[in-house]
Amino acid sequence: MPTRTAAAAEKAALEQYAAHLRAERHASPHTIRAYLSDLRQFLTVAGPPAAVRADAIRHWLRTLDGVADRSSIARKLAAVRGFFRFLRETHRLTTDPTLGVSTPKTRRKLPVHLTLDDVDRLLAVPRLDDVLGLRDRAILELLYSSGLRVSELVGLDWAHLDAETGCARVLGKGRKERVVPVGRPALRALALYRDAAIAAGLLAGSGAIFRNARGGRLTTRSVARLMERYVLASGTTAKATPHALRHTFATHLLGAGADLRAIQELLGHASLSTTQRYTHVDLRRLMEAYDRAHPRA
Repeated sequence: MPTRTAAAAEKAALEQYAAHLRAERHASPHTIRAYLSDLRQFLTVAGPPAAVRADAIRHWLRTLDGVADRSSIARKLAAVRGFFRFLRETHRLTTDPTLGVSTPKTRRKLPVHLTLDDVDRLLAVPRLDDVLGLRDRAILELLYSSGLRVSELVGLDWAHLDAETGCARVLGKGRKERVVPVGRPALRALALYRDAAIAAGLLAGSGAIFRNARGGRLTTRSVARLMERYVLASGTTAKATPHALRHTFATHLLGAGADLRAIQELLGHASLSTTQRYTHVDLRRLMEAYDRAHPRA
């Protein structure tokens, strides 16, 4: 059992690491909570940071095998790696025990995406005779038009949107800003929503673009719930989330001949390898076409 002094030192190190993630890495509150939870779980098994060795980390990973999926195990190990790197860089430790530990290989799933017909049916569901229906139509149009993460969508203010140039400034992961195009249908949907909100005496035209019925900024969970409702009403068989519209945006661009590097920039991916998974989706589509059409397929 750790002494009271060791426990206090461990708690202080975790708090300082959380502050580092927040200030230096610009991590989201959700990411910080997940990392701290993973680290507390690990340290309960492995003991105080100064006593941790590579073998202890490998043993911990073996205990997770069969309990958590490989992507969760990889995330937990990433939390531990980041923590020990922070301790070494801030001279709290002289060595990093994670350097000799390999990351478990994960099977990358193909992203869920919708067909053009699915998208048309989904966009036709929201009612256009009330403010909330117009808001929801604008949300769906913008997610598909610009490939936004749902956190980027709810963070948008009217000041970030330039209707004349058809662009929006969004703040992505790591607080990295990028400019994304907004298509004409999405711009029209946004204008209809704004005009209806102003006519109804609601806050619109400044501040947050997407607000709830009480006037507060819409949350990511609220967008997920409305998406779930509209997907069900549209009759689409795919289990589509707001993120599926981001995947659909990228898949349809790639299928129409867009350059992979350009798609990387539009999505705000730091690495091209993240964007390359969409080539697998498109390859599958091409292989299906080949199987249908080639006489010797």
